[in-house]
Amino acid sequence: MSTYQKYLDTYTRGFMGFNTLAVLLQSGLGGFAAMLILQHGNSVAQMVQLFFVVITCSVFNGTVLAQMKPQVVFNTLLLSIAVSITAIVTNIFFIG
Repeated sequence: MSTYQKYLDTYTRGFMGFNTLAVLLQSGLGGFAAMLILQHGNSVAQMVQLFFVVITCSVFNGTVLAQMKPQVVFNTLLLSIAVSITAIVTNIFFIG
């Protein structure tokens, strides 16, 4: 059994509770990423980064509200977290 499958099984068992925590986590992480992006100005590069962070966070929130299957919600959570962390790392280490 892979690590991904273990986490997916755990997420599926506690789906409603984990959704609450996941929305809080990814919203906070997305907000922090947006703050860092906007601290570096408002050029096209920053707006493209901000677009991807906001869209992935919104898509995750939409999957939770639409009560989609746990695997879809879990995958969009992972995507949202990955995009936010990438934006944070990019703006801390490479642009700053």
